[in-house]
Amino acid sequence: MKYDHIIVGGGTAGCIVAARLSEDPARSVLLLEAGPDFPDFTQLPDMLKLGWGTVNLEARAAGSPYNWSFTGQATPEQAAPMPVPRGKALGGSSAINGQTFIRGAPEDFDAWAAEGNGGWSYLDCLPYFRKLENDADFHDDFHGTDGPVPVRHHQRETWPALQEAFFQAATAAGYPYHPDVNHPEATGISQRAENNIDGVRMSMALTYIAPVRHRLNLTIRPNVQVNRIVLEGRRAGGVEVASGGDTFVVEGGEIVLCAGAVASPQLLMLSGLGPARQLRELGIPVAAELPGVGQNMRDHPNTTVRFRVKDGVPEDPNAMRALRLRYTATGSATPHDMILSPASLNTVVRDDNPAHTVNCGLYLAAGQGELWLTSADPNAPPAMNYRYLENPWDLERLREAVRLCMSFLEGDAYAPYIEEIIAPTPADLETDAALDAWLRRNVSTSYHISGTCKMGPDNDPMAVVDTRLRVRGVTNLRIADASIMPDVVRANTNVTTMMIAERVADFIKADG
Repeated sequence: MKYDHIIVGGGTAGCIVAARLSEDPARSVLLLEAGPDFPDFTQLPDMLKLGWGTVNLEARAAGSPYNWSFTGQATPEQAAPMPVPRGKALGGSSAINGQTFIRGAPEDFDAWAAEGNGGWSYLDCLPYFRKLENDADFHDDFHGTDGPVPVRHHQRETWPALQEAFFQAATAAGYPYHPDVNHPEATGISQRAENNIDGVRMSMALTYIAPVRHRLNLTIRPNVQVNRIVLEGRRAGGVEVASGGDTFVVEGGEIVLCAGAVASPQLLMLSGLGPARQLRELGIPVAAELPGVGQNMRDHPNTTVRFRVKDGVPEDPNAMRALRLRYTATGSATPHDMILSPASLNTVVRDDNPAHTVNCGLYLAAGQGELWLTSADPNAPPAMNYRYLENPWDLERLREAVRLCMSFLEGDAYAPYIEEIIAPTPADLETDAALDAWLRRNVSTSYHISGTCKMGPDNDPMAVVDTRLRVRGVTNLRIADASIMPDVVRANTNVTTMMIAERVADFIKADG
């Protein structure tokens, strides 16, 4: 059987594209996912069902059946590979992530448009953000109230003591309080938005796919790995897949890669679409030279300040991440490029250290990394070098963020609660050089990899897709996931990925 649309990857974007395209009963849609599917909610494992807590950390632990367990290099100073978790189940990373529902800043999308990506300004994207959300707390022209994805915020009366302390420290330092983090004018401290209900994460498998599984024109095939795109000259005609020990080709009228910022460039290169020299070195015939594939790898470098609290400090695991502070680094021409997020350590990474944390994130890094194939074998993971903090401006801003965080923790607001600041140590903070060395040893990913198949105008030689997300050099092939971002947005990337998926579905419908 030949399908009208083959969607590769049942993650955040793939679930949305499949649901939207199958609204038209005349279109046959095939959704392929390498991980498992749980059509009945009662069969959904707890580690994919529950929100923040140790159960969630099981899902994204290295070696979990629901995690691709990629690794990358953060800096040369770190000997151990850096874990790069990506979801491997229907719902993709929305099935294992932190459920942070925060859009990019308006400036992000306006910058995309200014780079030649017409139709991608904030005002162009806003209707799609509104279309997908159902915000329980904010009802105005900037929010949706009837979309598939429920959104909630932790109100102040629910904040545990350490979240209130962070609020007091930030406002005492002069940062304003803007409750709605997704308002276009939001700055300072805001309530973190989440897509969960009563402790159940609302993945895209639950919000988009579960209501439409009955459609006869929608076929969902889990446990199917796509090895490569089948090209007929410069036309994508199908995909080669592995399932149940067999390998075969599935034909499609149009292929939409939604495999994510790691697997989408990997699949392009395995199919002969990418940097020609790299492909030839691995014996992969070059179908179309696309030098930008795997380049422009963006993320949010992040480091964690750790502290122990005094005995008897009350905690509420349901609101351990209620707040975040968005601010502009000193001397920065890019507003809101920094975020501080207070959290309990054990809601962020699996660690026997009982310390609490404030995560210091650089949300518009100047530096960029690279992703490349290590083998022509589709089962071999790609290599990733994030090249964090090589740019002096990135290092300067993250250093400032740690010192700002320390000023909060050493102030009056935290005095009743903190027993000891564990990291960085006084020696690490003694000089800028010492702190820089600590940062290089401890910087890590915020799990927001993007940009590896960037969107760009015709005169951008590194652009992989055009403004309608069609892959250059071939026909009948699009990409819709975080890999197409020209630069990472100044926020968690999941909601922007949802918006991208909503948009590409409309592009496909309009293009016939």
